[in-house]
Amino acid sequence: MLKFIQKLPGGIMVVPMVIGAIINTFCPKIVQIGSFTTGLFSASAVSTLVGLIIFIIGTQIKLKEAPVALKRGGVLLGSKYVIGAFIGILVTKFFGIEGIFGISSLAILVALISTNSGLYMALVGTYGDSQDMAAQAVLNISDGPFLTLVTLGAAGLAQIPIMSLVAAIMPLIIGIILGNLDEDIRKLMAPGVGLVLPFAGFALGGTINFFDILKAGPTGFILAFIVLIISGTSAFLGDRFLNRRPGYAGMATATTAGNAIATPAAVALIDPSYQPYVVSATTQLAAVVIITAVITPMLTSYVAKKYGCPMIKQKECAEKVLSTVET
Repeated sequence: MLKFIQKLPGGIMVVPMVIGAIINTFCPKIVQIGSFTTGLFSASAVSTLVGLIIFIIGTQIKLKEAPVALKRGGVLLGSKYVIGAFIGILVTKFFGIEGIFGISSLAILVALISTNSGLYMALVGTYGDSQDMAAQAVLNISDGPFLTLVTLGAAGLAQIPIMSLVAAIMPLIIGIILGNLDEDIRKLMAPGVGLVLPFAGFALGGTINFFDILKAGPTGFILAFIVLIISGTSAFLGDRFLNRRPGYAGMATATTAGNAIATPAAVALIDPSYQPYVVSATTQLAAVVIITAVITPMLTSYVAKKYGCPMIKQKECAEKVLSTVET
């Protein structure tokens, strides 16, 4: 079973996420019986598990590698954010908050600038290297409402929660400190990400309801493909030409985070003028989360095979060595 799952792009996280979504859609009370079951398998565990993954990643980063990881993550985040914020503001300027094609400007903005960092980790864990994994800490900034509020704040619509940024990177910083102070801690934590990812995927699935796709109607699919095309292309090009990398990491960001589903409600609390669009934006974003989580792994796999990636090169080298030995 595990070997089959590992053959699927991002399968170690995607498969548990789909199972979690199925349970949350049809029988959510199974994981709501309380105690350790609810604590580990419900949606409430997402932030804890993702925080743990970020901490573990931090323990594996050597200080001399940190600038590389920050550069890669900064380029990926910047590539998505700049184009996403530009389009979101442009739509608002010309069409107002109500947006276009039944998709509010808030939904467009949130969908384009957010990234499912958990799925990103699963994909670069399959195709990339340790610096790609570490870059996730930068991408984690886009998981919640922080960047949305920053963008709206620039227009005088919201206050910028600086502590949200601090909270997002603190587990990484603590991990880096401990991992560099003690080599044994780094070794202890080395296999941790692979162990935690399936649980994080399942918990994230607990935030997804498949019926939300039906509620969103065609607008959810339209927004999902806008994300795949615009976010995917911008991050891919940024990874290729700014990071000078194969591009698989950029394509792995062509998603919308599960946490983004709650962002419209958070924004409406600060600016009530968005309140009439919260319900539609929430259902559309839920559809985007599901659709991009299914399609992005396939696109990432295609890019990795077409342009190369560290893991494929390692596999090819191992096969050549084995062939030489057998000869």
